[in-house]
Amino acid sequence: MRNNIQKIQKYKEEGKKITVLTAYDYSTAKCIDKAGVDMILVGDSLAQVALGYQNTTDISMDEMLIFTSAVSRGVENALLIADMPFMSFQINKNETVKNACELIKAGANAIKLEGSSDLIIETVKHLTQNGIPVVGHLGFTPMSINALGGHKIQGKDAKRITEITEDALKLQNAGCFAVVLEMVPAQGAKYITQKLSIPTIGIGAGRFCDGQVLVSDDILGKYDRFKPKFARQYSSLKDIIYSVAKAYCSDVESEVFPSEEESFALNEAEKEKLENFR
Repeated sequence: MRNNIQKIQKYKEEGKKITVLTAYDYSTAKCIDKAGVDMILVGDSLAQVALGYQNTTDISMDEMLIFTSAVSRGVENALLIADMPFMSFQINKNETVKNACELIKAGANAIKLEGSSDLIIETVKHLTQNGIPVVGHLGFTPMSINALGGHKIQGKDAKRITEITEDALKLQNAGCFAVVLEMVPAQGAKYITQKLSIPTIGIGAGRFCDGQVLVSDDILGKYDRFKPKFARQYSSLKDIIYSVAKAYCSDVESEVFPSEEESFALNEAEKEKLENFR
């Protein structure tokens, strides 16, 4: 049975840690889902790790819909969240609802959006009142990278932590069922988590959050443009893929592949007919 927001809320109440990973294609989503991840995020990080763009702001709504649809076909159990891409929710509420509905129709169970401006708060209210579950995102918000001046830790002093807490409470009161905290010091994230009745999902925010999210390409060691400090690498698929591709090229060039077992054969009668065509 597919996870839902009520189950995720119950995890917080019971003190059970929530697991979240990103996925961008059918086969990866199927593997992650089978492993028992609670929520899968079709993150706008796919702009960089899957499409090779420089920033997450480069991805379009049409591209997000394609990837959300692909991932949804591989998910049976996890709650599926889709990121709303840059400028898909900052214009007006009607445009936001339209785009959010498209992501839901593509297979998402919920959407995620960044920030806490007055427009965002009103947008969250509008979405949740229209039956669309929403996850907030505070701390380092990649879509605001130009305004923030790069990949910088957010909430490095008590004053800023209390401001982020206030923003998180606004998102909670507007209807968000969870909030992602990115690149926030651990003690600050702990303070925010304790103040909220909805789950916090940390990414580079320490162990005190109610759950954790990482980019699957980072933990698999597949994306090598940069490695965040907070991303634990569990494998090195980049090296494995390289080795397999090299072995394949060698086998083809030396005519080891394909073998007779990996080829199809004519029966003797048809082979004889073919010989007679000469």
